[in-house]
Amino acid sequence: MPFGLTILIVISILILFGVVHQVLDRMRLSHKVALFFVIGIFIGSLLPDIPITKLISINVGGAIIPIILCIYLILKAESSKEKRRSLWAPLVSAVVIYLSGRFLPSEPEIMLLDPNYIYGIIGGIVAYVLGRSQRAAFIAGILGVLLADIGQFTINQYMGIRTPLRLGADGSVDAVIISGILAVLFAEGIGEIREKMQGGTIKKNFRFDDGEFGGMNEIKAKRMKVHNKNNKDN
Repeated sequence: MPFGLTILIVISILILFGVVHQVLDRMRLSHKVALFFVIGIFIGSLLPDIPITKLISINVGGAIIPIILCIYLILKAESSKEKRRSLWAPLVSAVVIYLSGRFLPSEPEIMLLDPNYIYGIIGGIVAYVLGRSQRAAFIAGILGVLLADIGQFTINQYMGIRTPLRLGADGSVDAVIISGILAVLFAEGIGEIREKMQGGTIKKNFRFDDGEFGGMNEIKAKRMKVHNKNNKDN
């Protein structure tokens, strides 16, 4: 089984047992939505690629569903600043991943790690540096790898190299998953260290409720408003 799919199984278990509750809260994802996307990526990656042209095909689990997830997270961003960061960070991440590939050995057999794992690690590190927040880092990690593949394919076509583009297929799904997960882990781990050094943060009182993310007082007020409306209707 590909390493990326193994990671997805582990993540599914962690979600079911509520271990990653805080991470999902900060990404503004409910457990049900997160589990839906994880299962979708796992199953979709096992399906045949969808041909677009003679040279281009796309994988459901390795590209289509991750792109939909990234769009969903961008739309859920509270501030325009985070939305802008979530849009330009993947572009910079893609450039760094592409350039790093230029310096790697041309023979993968002599490398200690699979190139896709290296791209995923590089993407995760760069994505965190650019994205900072869990959500923006995750988006930059996922889209950065996919955009780097598209960029490489475009350059190959310009140079007359007729290599196919299988977006999100085979080993590239590992790079996509590793990059996104590492970006979140960096953001979460370093964020926790910064919070402890600063003596805590008000965000620890935030909770995810009914598809929204806010403080406990905001959630209580929202629930009271719904309760009063129901009583009025009755």
